[in-house]
Amino acid sequence: MSVQVIPKERQARGQFNSGEIVENKPIGFPREGGFTKPYSNLFYWAYAEAMVDSTIGLHPHEGFEIMSFVLKGQIRHFDTKMNAWKPLQAGDAQIIRAGNGISHAEFMGQGSAMFQIWLDPNLNVSLKKPASYSDYAAADFPTQSEDGVEIKTYIGPRSPFQLDTAGVEIREYAFEKTGYKAALDPEKIYSIYALSGRFTLNGEPVKSDDFVLLKEAAELVIQSEQPGRIFLIASPEKLGYKTYAEIMQERMRGWA
Repeated sequence: MSVQVIPKERQARGQFNSGEIVENKPIGFPREGGFTKPYSNLFYWAYAEAMVDSTIGLHPHEGFEIMSFVLKGQIRHFDTKMNAWKPLQAGDAQIIRAGNGISHAEFMGQGSAMFQIWLDPNLNVSLKKPASYSDYAAADFPTQSEDGVEIKTYIGPRSPFQLDTAGVEIREYAFEKTGYKAALDPEKIYSIYALSGRFTLNGEPVKSDDFVLLKEAAELVIQSEQPGRIFLIASPEKLGYKTYAEIMQERMRGWA
């Protein structure tokens, strides 16, 4: 088993509109530095927070599946497929299946926060598909209580969330005080963002905004004496295709 904790200080950073929106990025773009590079079918992961009301203007995407999870406050989304602004509240989520091309814009209200996460669904396939978009309300996602931990399933059994990228599950865990254990698939990578609290995760100390990579693990173990909240993505250790990141790395080696 491998447990790697990447604190906020070692994550990539970004901003929009002269700091109106600030980001720390567990997985940043290659040019942005940061400790963690793309892996499995995860290409990009940013935690964005709005210091004031701010709009990220219309910009294009292709190929990737781009998910947004609203953690606090309110955002609004516009894209050229719907040609309308759509509001999203805390707990809501959306996906842009960028396919053969789409442009979108986002508004974030002051104090709002969200994850934006890019998945690589196999660009050889996705680039040939028309773009599509879906949004989901917080109430759409199933929740369950397990040993005092509330588990919300964004992607997985009984969730309506549809995406083309295979082998991905996403859950959020909220707890007051816990000694929690759950079985994991050792052939998957578990990517975990600590939204709040101080606790140990598989024996390692973790605090708010830490990012944790858990590999070859048969179980998830959380020990906490205070409330906490984590966001977890399970993704395959091995894929049946070359990702965009791998293709670009090969090209760069060829140019060297």
